[in-house]
Amino acid sequence: MIDKNVVARIVNEWLEDKDYFLVDLTISPDDKILVEIDHADGVWIDDCVELSRYIESKLDRDEEDYELEVGSAGIGQPFKVLRQYQVHVGNDVEVMDNNGKKWVGTLADANEDNFTITMEVKVRLEGAKRPKLVEQNVTFAYDEIKYTKYLISFK
Repeated sequence: MIDKNVVARIVNEWLEDKDYFLVDLTISPDDKILVEIDHADGVWIDDCVELSRYIESKLDRDEEDYELEVGSAGIGQPFKVLRQYQVHVGNDVEVMDNNGKKWVGTLADANEDNFTITMEVKVRLEGAKRPKLVEQNVTFAYDEIKYTKYLISFK
């Protein structure tokens, strides 16, 4: 079986001095290697091909038979690493907490411990006849959620 650490080292060599970052790396028991990368401005197919060729040049097919797939993390897919949160600060996201409640708002901040979204909620202010939209920040620890994903809008 192909060693995941070896493939990770190869991928990280290719990533050096590039704005791409590794999102996920999996190797199945039958040696199917799946590499997911991302970039703040999106992933280009030419770069996926270049990374795939780089990995193939470093692995010996005579020693290990494997299948290799290199692709982007995919828009609309749940975030897997902190850097994805950081790239999407300022964008609308959907969060599902561990209780199954969905939250929609603008990703305001993300750090190693938690992230914050800003939502608009209706609040009836004292003395007002109608509720008004007010911005409210909600902070989540990563272990409090099932997923966070970029909210695709066709407005």
